[in-house]
Amino acid sequence: MNATPPMPPPSFSPSRTPVAVWPWPIALSLLTVFGLLSALLGQHGIWLALSWINLSIPLVVMFACLVRARRRTPLSKGGQS
Repeated sequence: MNATPPMPPPSFSPSRTPVAVWPWPIALSLLTVFGLLSALLGQHGIWLALSWINLSIPLVVMFACLVRARRRTPLSKGGQS
């Protein structure tokens, strides 16, 4: 039998505090809520433009984060799955 020594538990040293993590998700959720409300309450003029802008900003941020994460982690080629 192959006996492997137990691995030590990973040391969790938070690189960022929760206070540093939560402002962006909260800001994006507020933009989304404002965009949904402006789409529901105002059907014409400035409200329509505000709803499009406020609903598209979180999508642009999400796409940019996905592209950045894709660039950071290389795809595994061939071999084991």
